[in-house]
Amino acid sequence: MSALRKFSSQADPAVLEGLQQIAAQEGRQFQAVLGDALREYLAHKRQQAPRHNVLEAFQESLKERDELYRSLAK
Repeated sequence: MSALRKFSSQADPAVLEGLQQIAAQEGRQFQAVLGDALREYLAHKRQQAPRHNVLEAFQESLKERDELYRSLAK
């Protein structure tokens, strides 16, 4: 694992308590559970966001084949 970097933030107390409970149940450190949660959040967000080049290709396709798409939609 790479070196950890300290940061300060705030969170809903219920969220923090939930993470602390998971850490206690699993016998892990809070920071490890928090790190897992942050990594999962990032992975989820990255999967949702369409790639820029895909959107550009889609827009170009719409421009080039507008007439075909309209006739197929009828």
